[in-house]
Amino acid sequence: MADQTPVTNDLAKLIEKIKDVHIAMLTTSDEEHHLRSRPMGTIKPDTSGSLYFFTDKNSAKVYEVKKDQQVNLAYSNTDDSIYVSVSGSAKAYRDQKKINELWSEPMRAWFPKGKEDESIYILEVTIEKGEYWESPGNIITQAYAYVRALATGERTKTDDVNQHAKVEVK
Repeated sequence: MADQTPVTNDLAKLIEKIKDVHIAMLTTSDEEHHLRSRPMGTIKPDTSGSLYFFTDKNSAKVYEVKKDQQVNLAYSNTDDSIYVSVSGSAKAYRDQKKINELWSEPMRAWFPKGKEDESIYILEVTIEKGEYWESPGNIITQAYAYVRALATGERTKTDDVNQHAKVEVK
């Protein structure tokens, strides 16, 4: 079966889907080439196509992205039935000016010495492509999909009640 998912270059729409979802599952490849995922708090999605995170300079993810920059981020907002997968290249570095720009006081829970803590690294993921799914979860939409399936004998199509698209960054 051919994939009929629409493809767009609308990075802003992808960013809009994740801007309020603060936790992503970051997947990297470890030294044995096994996939490894862990939750990360997105600090600020950038409209230019970068996502920023703070991490400890000695964390395994810093080592892993130096060996293999390809990563995946998975976002899930179950309240609004929005799911996003982002693929991109990651780099880990220290930039005090950028740390100052991105710092917020709740980050002190992970970095008690504050924004001057030498162990703070920035993990920047440059979005290369993404995919999102959005399905309105209200009872009327679900009822429509159910009745349509009964009447036509066909499953709900993406363009009926759902949004699904691939985003290719130029």
